[in-house]
Amino acid sequence: MSVPHTIVTGHTQADDRTEQVVGTVLRLGVFIAAAVTLVGGALYLMQAGATRPDYHTFRGQASPLRSLAAVAHGVAAGNAEAIVQAGVVLLIATPIARVALTLVAFAMRKDRLYAVISAIVLALLAYGLLGG
Repeated sequence: MSVPHTIVTGHTQADDRTEQVVGTVLRLGVFIAAAVTLVGGALYLMQAGATRPDYHTFRGQASPLRSLAAVAHGVAAGNAEAIVQAGVVLLIATPIARVALTLVAFAMRKDRLYAVISAIVLALLAYGLLGG
């Protein structure tokens, strides 16, 4: 006689499936972000790798890549710095996608408490990212 899965692990099979999907989203997000950043870095080295840096004086540079629209426009234009920045944006977006995914999973299971907590966390992340 076998012991039910819920008693052994404390999780239902739906919980296990959700954890597997969330884990896959996190792994894919990090992998895609790393690949995009690597492509942008290689392109940047091909475009500007031969220039000699001057470390004797420091000159700060204003970055035109401070908004998502500017990053998207730079990626469309083939700008290597924008492609690297897009990789960083994807890396930041990965845990946000995880929170959104868990919100959907809790809502589908009608687990109101955890759905509300996930919605609050998602709202705080959005507030913090959008200038809060």
